[in-house]
Amino acid sequence: MTTAPPARVRPYVLPTAEPDRNQPALARLRHIADRVTASAPTNIGFPAATDIDYRPLWPLLGQLLNNVGDPQTDPLHPQHTHDLEREVLDFLAGLFRAPAGWSGYVTAGGTEGNLYGLWLARTKLPNAITYYSTATHYSVPKACRLLGLPTVEVGILESGEINYADLVHQARRYRGRPAIVVANIGTTMTEAVDDVSTIHTALDAAGITHRYIHSDAALAGIPLSSVAQRPGFDLADGADSISVSGHKFLGTPLVCGVVIARRGIEELAPHVPYLDSRDTTISGSRSGLATAMLWYALQTLGPTGLARRAGHARALANYAHRKLQASDWPAWRNPYALTVMLRRPPTDVAQRWPLPTQGDWSHLICMPGVTATQIDHLARDLTASRLI
Repeated sequence: MTTAPPARVRPYVLPTAEPDRNQPALARLRHIADRVTASAPTNIGFPAATDIDYRPLWPLLGQLLNNVGDPQTDPLHPQHTHDLEREVLDFLAGLFRAPAGWSGYVTAGGTEGNLYGLWLARTKLPNAITYYSTATHYSVPKACRLLGLPTVEVGILESGEINYADLVHQARRYRGRPAIVVANIGTTMTEAVDDVSTIHTALDAAGITHRYIHSDAALAGIPLSSVAQRPGFDLADGADSISVSGHKFLGTPLVCGVVIARRGIEELAPHVPYLDSRDTTISGSRSGLATAMLWYALQTLGPTGLARRAGHARALANYAHRKLQASDWPAWRNPYALTVMLRRPPTDVAQRWPLPTQGDWSHLICMPGVTATQIDHLARDLTASRLI
């Protein structure tokens, strides 16, 4: 019996690019780059560090890096950075004093970290009431709606910190049910910090035995970790989970975050044969490139470098506070905050300086990369606005 010769497979040839077709797209991208660059000198109202050079990661931009599945197990496909993710998690678990048996992963940002923490809380305490303050990030009530969690909003102190007396009052109304509390570790507007230890004391006073506390530490978690006399906010202080953003204090060019919990929930993590990994995360496919950026920043800086950057940022915030006061512009700042509150600027100044505003107050944030020169220019513009 004779067999037919194998069919000849013609090699695949990439189509020739049409140079003219790329020009409009490149021009559009150049326009965006120019717009972003031009806004940098006055863009001090939003939390994004700019002092870390991520260009050494350029060789990875041509690769798809998909960290799908549980970070503790390498997936079947080779295009991942799970090894780097494990090092990132180990570093931050140490920074936030996680006990043995902790779990976590690199998220798509603070919103996912909050959703994950509340998901764990609901699973452990399915009949719980969720408490959060009026200064809580908008992602928290959204996550509660997604998870079907009943909620109670708690008042705040003038600083933006949760009102512990009101927490006691509200929790007593539901003393027969467990409590889930979201602690703000740096509120969006004033960077106020809710003390986790004091939250536990408030729940004790309310007669609540079963509880879960999630720390939303998107901005302040990493810089606060180096402060000796600081409010309680991490897992050693009594938090059950904590989430931080990577694109804020570390300034990663890709939006991302990290969540660390005391323990994961194994029954919610089935093995997926297609991946040869457990499904322990909320998002399936996750950015391996963002993980590489986090790893690069943490490896380059280390604990000492992170503490030094945080100290410089706090010193600049103190300078900004004093500079505004010296300019007779009302300003104040919470302890250890990188955020400085200032009386709302007039319209002409606000058009040049896009500072987030709530009521009569705006804020600036002295992220790593912000300079004293920028603070001086803002103070000068505020002073000049009085003379018009």
